Amino acid sequence: MSFLPEGLRWYLAGAIFLVGLGGIFTNRRAVGKVIALNILNSALVLFFILLGSSAGDSAPILFRGDEAAVDPLVQALMLTAIVVGVCVTALLLVLIQRLYDATGTTDVDEIERILNERRH
Repeated sequence: MSFLPEGLRWYLAGAIFLVGLGGIFTNRRAVGKVIALNILNSALVLFFILLGSSAGDSAPILFRGDEAAVDPLVQALMLTAIVVGVCVTALLLVLIQRLYDATGTTDVDEIERILNERRH
């Protein structure tokens, strides 16, 4: 049993994906890019969960035999993807803090300009 029609779920996941992708390309601040990357990761996890749920609607643990169950492998892989996403976010935030300490800004264009000046 679902609250949203099948087609609307895919459109919402696509909209979330486009918001994350747009945030990566349009945001000038490094922290904003990390947030957009997390939104993009969430959309991809949602896509895979939707693909895995196309086989059925019931949870595998509540499977009775007369209905199709959701694929549990996709759920396990997406749980792993979420954990990896959290680790990548933590690493990126530490790197952004180090860049801020070295340059005094989180603006990506400004950081690139400062680092190019220091090289020459």
